[in-house]
Amino acid sequence: MRKRSKIALGMIGGGLWGLLLVGGPQWLGFGYIPAPLALPAALLAPGLFLVAVIGFLAQRRFFDDAIIDGEPFTHGSPEEIAQRVLANTVEQLVLALAIWPFVALTLGGAVAISLGLGFTLMRVVFWLGYLISPPLRALGFAGTFYPTLVAAVWSILIWV
Repeated sequence: MRKRSKIALGMIGGGLWGLLLVGGPQWLGFGYIPAPLALPAALLAPGLFLVAVIGFLAQRRFFDDAIIDGEPFTHGSPEEIAQRVLANTVEQLVLALAIWPFVALTLGGAVAISLGLGFTLMRVVFWLGYLISPPLRALGFAGTFYPTLVAAVWSILIWV
């Protein structure tokens, strides 16, 4: 039960992070940045994170004779963990690509840029959590997922 409580705290932290990322640019009075200008900036950092994970995996395969030909990674190895992080990041980024353009149009591009930077930071936390601690992994996951969810709900409420 204690592990679930720690994971729940990470999830709550992710939800609060979402409120900060979406509300922060608005509360700080950042001006409206048009979506076509903001979205490339918002997606740059998450894209660079993908480059880092893919590069890590490619480098590991190139220098390891046991996996150079595409063999499966050993369960629990840093490579297998990075593969899981990559798969989850792609899932989260597809969700972001479906929602962030609407957010940028309704709440402004500063919110989208905030989401992109927060996404990347929490992906690093997610990866470290896989290597170090499940509660940290929960924070990294929730800190990526909930901001997109909060932004979607907030945007819909503004739009309606």
